[in-house]
Amino acid sequence: MKTGCERGHLSKAIWGATVCGCFAVLLVASGCQKASAPAVDPKASEQAVKDADVAWSKAAEGHDLINVLAYYAGDAVVMPAHEAMLTNKADMLKSWTALLDKNNSISWKPVWVESAKSGDLVYVVGTYMRTMKVGKGKPVTDRGKYLEVWKKQDDGTWKVEADTWNSDLALPGAKRS
Repeated sequence: MKTGCERGHLSKAIWGATVCGCFAVLLVASGCQKASAPAVDPKASEQAVKDADVAWSKAAEGHDLINVLAYYAGDAVVMPAHEAMLTNKADMLKSWTALLDKNNSISWKPVWVESAKSGDLVYVVGTYMRTMKVGKGKPVTDRGKYLEVWKKQDDGTWKVEADTWNSDLALPGAKRS
């Protein structure tokens, strides 16, 4: 029969071995995990998105509908001024087809570009200008601001997840406060 002292000594030895064993398992398991993703430089992300936004505007200026739509992620949400929220490619196609009509011109430029600390999300705030030829009258020019949220995709490309814009001009007949 073991004395109380011997039982306590044995319990401490088992406890120590258990703790050491668990620690060893954790060390081995952490070594077997997938290597963490390389750190993303937020400034590089900002520049990549700024460059993409400028290229996107050039595609719109060139009335390149297919290329314009290619900047949206598959699950993008578009919230155009004076329209319902668009959540599918068919509705985006319809909206952009009207925006890129041969009688219209549109362009935009980023003003602020900022990345999340993780570098995988970037938001862009900018200004746009749109000119529309309505009938035989004088062209109408609209100007306003926009907000985009870009996300780095698994393949390394940047796509727009959320896009919205609205005019700086009052609607015809509306009073400004």
